[in-house]
Amino acid sequence: MSKSSISKLLLVEDNPGDARLLREMLAEQGVPMTALTVTRTLSEAETHLAGNPVDIILLDLGLPDAQGMEVVRRAQAAAPHIPLVVLTGLDDESLASEALQGGAQDYLIKGQIEPRSLMKALRYAMERKTLEEALFSEKELAQVTLNSIGEAVVCTDVSGNITYLNLVAERMTSWTHEEAAGRPIAEVIRILDARSRGAVSNAIGMVMGQNRTMRMASTAILIRRDLVEIAIEDSVAPIHDREGRVTGAVMVFRDVSAAQAMTLQMTHAAEHDFLTGLPNRTLLNDRINQAIAVSSRRIRKVAVLFLDLDGFKHINDSLGHTVGDKLLQSIAQSLQECMRSTDTVSRQGGDEFVVLLSEMEECEDAAITARRMLQQVAKVHSIDQQELHVTASIGVSVSPDDGSDAETLVKNADTAMYQAKENGRNGYQFFKPAMNIRAVERQSMEESLRCALERQELVLHYQPKIILNTGEITGAEALLRWSHPTRGLVPPSQFIPVAEDSGLILPIGIWVLHEACRQTRDWADAGLPGLKIAVNVSGVEFRQDNFLENVFAVLTDTGLNPGSLELELTEGVLMKQADSAISVLQQLRTRGVQIAVDDFGTGYSSLSYLSKFPIDALKIDQSFVRQITITPENTTIVRAIISMGRSMKLRLIAEGVETKDELAFLQDHQCDEGQGYYFSRPVPAQEFAKLLKSGSPVTVLH
Repeated sequence: MSKSSISKLLLVEDNPGDARLLREMLAEQGVPMTALTVTRTLSEAETHLAGNPVDIILLDLGLPDAQGMEVVRRAQAAAPHIPLVVLTGLDDESLASEALQGGAQDYLIKGQIEPRSLMKALRYAMERKTLEEALFSEKELAQVTLNSIGEAVVCTDVSGNITYLNLVAERMTSWTHEEAAGRPIAEVIRILDARSRGAVSNAIGMVMGQNRTMRMASTAILIRRDLVEIAIEDSVAPIHDREGRVTGAVMVFRDVSAAQAMTLQMTHAAEHDFLTGLPNRTLLNDRINQAIAVSSRRIRKVAVLFLDLDGFKHINDSLGHTVGDKLLQSIAQSLQECMRSTDTVSRQGGDEFVVLLSEMEECEDAAITARRMLQQVAKVHSIDQQELHVTASIGVSVSPDDGSDAETLVKNADTAMYQAKENGRNGYQFFKPAMNIRAVERQSMEESLRCALERQELVLHYQPKIILNTGEITGAEALLRWSHPTRGLVPPSQFIPVAEDSGLILPIGIWVLHEACRQTRDWADAGLPGLKIAVNVSGVEFRQDNFLENVFAVLTDTGLNPGSLELELTEGVLMKQADSAISVLQQLRTRGVQIAVDDFGTGYSSLSYLSKFPIDALKIDQSFVRQITITPENTTIVRAIISMGRSMKLRLIAEGVETKDELAFLQDHQCDEGQGYYFSRPVPAQEFAKLLKSGSPVTVLH
């Protein structure tokens, strides 16, 4: 679920300070303020819900007009199918637990809420509510089906001997009417108590003796003639003659195995992940707290390992969610196989797993398990006749040193996991208190980045694209840089992930597009040679409902000819929703905007779809270009890409050209354009203008 999927959020909070803080956190996580409605009382919330749909409700349990569980009950009555996340104080965790039992999906403790954990809670609450609704629909359907089939009917005479079985009774007992007639009912209808496994008392005799209807216990089990056991619900009533005398009894029963199985399934689903069947966060936290209590008595350690997959998003975007889900199931199975029976493997949501190691002797035990987990995840996963490779980053926290409760241990393991990613991924890292300092630093970078646009700290550099046969500059790629007042020039690799995680990539992306188009129009107005400006578009931007509107608005505002703009999108972005992508690209092409597939060769695009995309150019990824004179395999790949592109009448652009040998190879194989340090580094707008003014082509080989 993406952050943008929360389109309508209702916050019920009477404390203005708390409401403002939550609003700021949501804004930091990319939730537009137009999606948020705030009410101060439950009555106002009920009025709003009566006429306005919402996706999720964030609900304070202490309101002026309602308190505690009354808040939950009234909110559910006003919006029975909307997920609830409750807010409570530090001293009210028992009330929060009661709220969860009463139907809330999650709770958050005021004063301990962080923007990322807030979004996780909202996202997971919506996922769990969707699952609950689906399971409820299944249960309703199963109940209707059970009610629509006939019930078994067995009649006896006053002595308790069978006189009649209907067809359903014959099927359930494996006795025919002819075989059962005249036999004592206890011989044909054998009923045990599921708990005690003892025979149920003679209900027929009691009913006739007391002349009243009776219902059997809900734990009754029918032992069929072939000894198969069936859970049943039944009732027994006396049969009277015309004078009202008891002449026998009738037993009516039905098979409730499916209903009981559904009950067990729903109980299981409340504590397990719907995709992998692993324990979910609720069950995991309970087990962690139990393990901590036991370990403290036995002077043992408890470890929590937080695992996040490296590269899963690329696979999910390129091959689709179906393949991604199967990969998660395969990884879940692999992790379970390398654990002890006393350990717990849990899925938190997305591509995050948490493992509980109880009863540890030494911290090294956690390190051994982490290495084993990394090996299991890194194995080839065969999914739909494809061999997929993925790695993981793991953070480790150990009780009691790193926390004495489940929430703290999981949080610190999560923090350590991010450090493992920063260390190069495919590794593990134990939690250290200093990591919290780094987390604060990352938050500081996010805050600084939030102000960077306003303070005009973002700048664009331009790298020329060269016609390889003539050396003429035919275009440029606009590349983002951040000139921070104290940090200096911050590499994109550091701040772009922060921008994507925080949702700031959307306003930054619009600024980049506008600035690149404005600058290109200024160069044209200054009489410099016309060129195409290339702008990268992220998947987050491309999937926005107003993407086309934003592009066309920028072109109108800057006055740039649409034919001078080339948007670069990766294979993964295009393939995630290929059919809708085709429609968007067609509208861009209709207006004259050109399209290039960036980093071509590194994704998992379908050639059948690629031929349908209205695109103009393929950019050969620099990882192939750098190896064409070294690795024969990459030489073959580049030849194939050029050949395919030429057959599809597309322009071929080689990225990362750095040597004469690379240039010669590309010229020999008729690649159209190139860019890279061999020609020019990305330079500020003023220096790029000098390149255009010189009018002299870049020296190329012939």
